[in-house]
Amino acid sequence: MAARSLGRGVGRLLGSLRGLSGQPARPLCRVSAPRRAASGPSGSAPAVAAASQAGSYPALSAQAAREPAAFWGPLARDTLVWDTPYHTIWDCDFSTGKIGWFLGGQLNVSVNCLDQHVRKSPESVALIWERDEPGTEVRITYRELLETTCRLANTLKRHGVCRGDCVAIYMPVSPLAVAAMLACARIGAVHTVIFAGFSAVSLAGRINDAKCKVVITFNQGLRGGRVMELKKIVDEAVKHCPTVQRVLVAHRTDNKVHMGDLDVPLEQEMAKEDPVCAPESMGSEDMLFMLYTSGSTGMPKGIVHTQAGYLLYAALTHKLVFDHRPGDVFGCVADIGWITGHSYVVYGPLCNGATSVLFESTPVYPNAGRYWETVERLKINQFYGAPTAVRLLLKYGDAWVKKYDRSSLRTLGSVGEPINCEAWEWLHRVVGDSRCTLVDTWWQTETGGICIAPRPSEEGAEILPGMAMRPFFGITPVLMDEKGTVVEGSNVSGALCISQAWPGMARTIYGDHQRFVDAYFKAYPGYYFTGDGAYRTEGGYYQITGRMDDVINISGHRLGTAEIEDAIADHPAVPESAVIGYPHDIKGEAAFAFIVVKDSAGDSDVVVQELKSMVATKIAKYAVPDKILVVKRLPKTRSGKVMRRLLRKIITSEAQELGDTTTLEDPSIITEILSAYQKCKDKQAAAK
Repeated sequence: MAARSLGRGVGRLLGSLRGLSGQPARPLCRVSAPRRAASGPSGSAPAVAAASQAGSYPALSAQAAREPAAFWGPLARDTLVWDTPYHTIWDCDFSTGKIGWFLGGQLNVSVNCLDQHVRKSPESVALIWERDEPGTEVRITYRELLETTCRLANTLKRHGVCRGDCVAIYMPVSPLAVAAMLACARIGAVHTVIFAGFSAVSLAGRINDAKCKVVITFNQGLRGGRVMELKKIVDEAVKHCPTVQRVLVAHRTDNKVHMGDLDVPLEQEMAKEDPVCAPESMGSEDMLFMLYTSGSTGMPKGIVHTQAGYLLYAALTHKLVFDHRPGDVFGCVADIGWITGHSYVVYGPLCNGATSVLFESTPVYPNAGRYWETVERLKINQFYGAPTAVRLLLKYGDAWVKKYDRSSLRTLGSVGEPINCEAWEWLHRVVGDSRCTLVDTWWQTETGGICIAPRPSEEGAEILPGMAMRPFFGITPVLMDEKGTVVEGSNVSGALCISQAWPGMARTIYGDHQRFVDAYFKAYPGYYFTGDGAYRTEGGYYQITGRMDDVINISGHRLGTAEIEDAIADHPAVPESAVIGYPHDIKGEAAFAFIVVKDSAGDSDVVVQELKSMVATKIAKYAVPDKILVVKRLPKTRSGKVMRRLLRKIITSEAQELGDTTTLEDPSIITEILSAYQKCKDKQAAAK
């Protein structure tokens, strides 16, 4: 294999995803931005780094809200490596969705994540790839990762990728996937990482929306002992993607796959390239990446993040929320296909010079002790995962946890959805031995990084179970009532909005800025609307109560109900459907589909199975509704709107509290649906 001729370094990174010595460090300079715009109380990086020390959190929090320029200006200057200083710290207007930070500044994100650390400590470990099989981890140094990134960047350029072009990355968690992201950043290309569990239809839709020129993938993926046929899915997808000119194929397994006219063997191409690639100097507001997230309309949105503001916010939140210290091993077990993987597996940790764990497997492979065996073996200091996994592991009992030494852990984190108190208590008491700080973090793809979390805070400040609690610096939450009025005081609930821009937030929806404005700034003019509801306690802390729109959160993955309905609508026997979310013991939420089947359809059980297959094919397996109920008709208002609120109450045993049903076209439909639902439950009970 060509990769083996590369010797120690890239050969190691590519073969086992094996690296090369002798990378000359690019001379780095830190340039000072104009200080006049950053006057005021101490807002420097050292001051904020001390935010967890006694008494400093309230003062810094107040300053960030009161004087954003004075707060963020020195932080950007001192934290990031700049080519050209910025002249304007921020220029934002929520009424038009205009978000701009550190204008005039130029830098390269890959230099901030790699070169600066190679210059200081080239043999420091950047990544620990925890592969699917336990005990086969691979360590990648910052030098090796830089060389691999440069070879991949040169490969992209050789195959026609230029500054501003978009590259799709359809790969599981791996060092090569991280290098692909950083290679795009190095040459000024835009990457869109597409979760390697998405179907060919979903993949093609995202590639076409982003107008991707190149796709990077593996021949196959490995997860939980199973093989994923990634190349076959890409082959099917690119048949419908006219903008794709090349598919770069790396090899995770030794199995051969079909190589067509568009396909290029990635390792062989990288072996021919120089391990040095001059970085493009990018404007602060040039696009870094787009990441697709579900919306309530059924059409996924390409959320755009830019260079400097996003990187600063990811790095700062990583450092302060998790109390990350030099030499720590940071273990975020998220997939890079989601924003958590972008911000807290790749960009935040690497900008901070951390050692970041790449977790390829599942929580229960080969058994329910996998996470904790990994913690013991890799000596992980911070562990960041999803409540779904915690709830799953809780059911296996405490023995799997206590079997392993977890004394290296200092901070535990929860992400993706609100964590219930039982899971929080188990994570804190059993996994953390009641001694670790537990941070329940709230944020979104659109926010770029953590917005509300128990830390940073004053030293020793209380942490309450199942609650995100404290806004991060520069985050100014407000609660709004249904009339658009700010809700004041404590012990109150409302729509969670944010009144002021912050550097990490999204800039637009790719190709549709008006949709960006309508989705986030129209409902409550002058505010960013998160789509979530929240409760503010007596102590002024925030607790997230869940989505307020037609988006459900399945195992930490946001999914528009309309997206599932669109997939169902393609079945010729199903003229109508309504999908809602409902509470699920493991997933947090699951999808429940109510469908109307044509009389001529025949066996409705067959239709149900066909629908499950269609949703899996068109979106992904995790999107398949857990329950599908055939009904004669859906509850609609006289104007034809489906009243999903009533369907939700029926399946959550709140049928006695339906509220106002006077707008229903025919109130008797509720009895029909209740009867059908009861028959379904009786049938399931009999089957057990």
